[in-house]
Formats: sequence, C-alpha cells, structure tokens
Amino acid sequence: MGDRVRQLVENLSKTIVGKEDAIQLVLVALFSGGHALLEDVPGVGKTLLAKSLARCIDGTFQRVQCTPDLLPADITGTNIWNPSSGEFQFLPGPIFAHVLLTDEINRATPRTQSALLEVMEEHQMTLDGVSRPVPMPFFVIATQNPVEYQGTFPLPEAQMDRFALSFTLGYPSEAEETRMLDRLATPTRPQDLQPCITPDEVAAIQSQCAQVRVEDSVKQYLLALVRATREHPDITLGVSPRGSVAFYRAIQALAFLSDRDYVLPDDVKRLAPYVLAHRLIPAGGHQAAILIQNLLDGVPIPA
Repeated sequence: MGDRVRQLVENLSKTIVGKEDAIQLVLVALFSGGHALLEDVPGVGKTLLAKSLARCIDGTFQRVQCTPDLLPADITGTNIWNPSSGEFQFLPGPIFAHVLLTDEINRATPRTQSALLEVMEEHQMTLDGVSRPVPMPFFVIATQNPVEYQGTFPLPEAQMDRFALSFTLGYPSEAEETRMLDRLATPTRPQDLQPCITPDEVAAIQSQCAQVRVEDSVKQYLLALVRATREHPDITLGVSPRGSVAFYRAIQALAFLSDRDYVLPDDVKRLAPYVLAHRLIPAGGHQAAILIQNLLDGVPIPA
C-alpha cells in the first residue's frame, strides 16, 4: 500500500469516525473494480462515506435518490430534441460519474433498477443503439434500509450479483459517538477534504491489485467455498461464476491494502461473509450469514 493510499485512508477517517473496517471494505470494492452495497439503518454515514470517497479521489460524484416514480432515463439520461440544430441531443444522466450513490435503491421499481445492470457490468450505457462509456474508474455505492419494507422492491438476484461486497457500517460505539459529537465544533465536511489521489491513479492501483499473487492452494480454497454454496441442502441458489471472479479480485485487493503482494487463506476467510452472503438464496428461513460461517467452519483451510 503506497503513501497515496495511506493518505486516502486517513482522509476518509477525518469524516467517518471509527469505521476502519468499513473504510477498508469500501476500498476493497473500489480497487477490485467492483461495487458496494450498504445495507444499514438511516443516519450512520453511508452518504457521507460515498461523498468523502469521491472527493478524496478527485472524481465526479452523483447521487440518485431512488423513489417508486423514478424512471430509467432519470439514471441513464435520454435523447431530447434540440430545435436549433434540428436533431436529437443526448442529455447524460447521473451514471456518467466516477462515484455514483444510489440511495435507497430498493425503493426504485424493478424497471428502474434494471437501468444499472449494463453499466455496472460493462461500464457503458446503450440508448437507441448507441453505446456510451462511463468515466473510469466507475464505482457504484448503493444503500438500502433493511428495516423498512413498505414501498420497497427487493433487488433481483442479477442485481445483487453485480455488487462485489455487501456490508453494514453499524452504530458507533459510545467512545466513537463521543468523538463524533466533539468534532461538531470544527466539523470536517467532504468538501473540506483535499484530494489525495486521482482517478487515473485509482485505475493504476486496480491494475496492481490484479497482479497480486494467489497460490493454487488458496485458489482451490476459494473455489471450494464457492462450490459448497451450490451443493448445500439449505441453499436454494449458490454463488455464480461472476461471484467467484469478484471474490478472487477482492482478496487480491485486500492483500494489496495489507501491504502484501500475495494472498493468504485468512484473506479468503475475512471477505467470505461480505462477498458471498448477499448472493445466496437460503432455504427454509435460514440466514445467509450463518450458512457462510458454517461453510467456513467445514471447508478445510490450506496449510
């Protein structure tokens, strides 16, 4: 991990109090080339984290507040008639940004949610037969409230599978919340942060992460966990090959953030709940997190 990345972590810690694990996980998602889903209660700093990250990487930031009346064109953009030129002109939507925050994504209808499927996977948007690339790196942070279900539309499996990691910020401890209140006298807002890394450097780091060495034994351990989700009697739908690729890239990014050029089995164990659980459909009322822990306890760890 270079000096720029350390400064990035320090900058994020100025606005996000006491959430070192969450900062590490969101950077794993970013540097692995994936996206992050934050399933948490309101008011714990999800939007603040997204805005701070965009500011620190000197990238463009867009926010979409999802509601049932939101249309796909409100996200992707649309063609409008330009009377002066006598032709249609493309008006870009908020997806044309480096960091896109889709707040309360499960309040959008399935039709609107589907507007993100292509761009999250292929980093482009197609309208009227014309494909337009989005800025790179392109990073989606989506949030949803796991408590309130009235007026929400659960994300389909294809949408969930496009998020590299899913995690929560959680409530702060008493000491962390005290520090948060102490900072109110001289608060650090996202716009007060100084950019410490550029989007081009983020793309370069993504390439470096892809070169982190993964031994065959660790690779087989990862695949054993993935394949176990497909064969478990209490799991209706296991992890897809896309999930295997996301898992592989995520452990490489975690090793990079840990100042290593090789992956350890502990990296696989550390990220398994965040990469695999949201991709499962448990059977019979079982909880995905508990099933993943059972698999981690049952699959042998390589020496």
